This record gives sequence, C-alpha cells and structure tokens, in this order.
Amino acid sequence: MGTLKADAKYIYERNGDTVYAREFGADPSTRKVIGYDYNPDPTISNIADRYFLEVEWSNILKESRSNPMLQEAIERVKILYHLSKQDAE
Repeated sequence: MGTLKADAKYIYERNGDTVYAREFGADPSTRKVIGYDYNPDPTISNIADRYFLEVEWSNILKESRSNPMLQEAIERVKILYHLSKQDAE
C-alpha cells in the first residue's frame, strides 16, 4: 500500500488525470498522489468503456471465424480503415 496506512480512512480526490488520497479529517494540503489515469485513446475517456469495446471486438473477431458474412464485413472495415489512414497522410 506504499505510504498509506492500512487502518486509516481516506478521502480520494481527482484533479485532471491525477488521483490523490488524504486521511479523513486531514488538511487537504497533506494529500498524496496515488495514481494517474492513462488514456491511450482520448476519444474513449472511461476505462470501462475501453474494456467493453475491446471485449466486444474480440467477440466479433471470434464469431467471424465461423460466420462468412461477418468475416466479409470485417474485411471491408479493414479496407476502409487503411484507406482512411492513407487519406489522412
């Protein structure tokens, strides 16, 4: 648990992408940094949303192994993706 006390009660605060903790009743200036948000894709801000999006795509790809129509649709999405990347360059 680092510098946090196991038997203490804490108030957790967020300022931007930084998460702080301070003991309940303590002066706010005593808060300590305990973590940061890491968001590799700023268009998906919530970590739960990113997780479910990844799980959903994983399930789609698994299903496409036995579904030719889904496999064809995924191939079309890949082509559109690569063309849009080339267009952006």
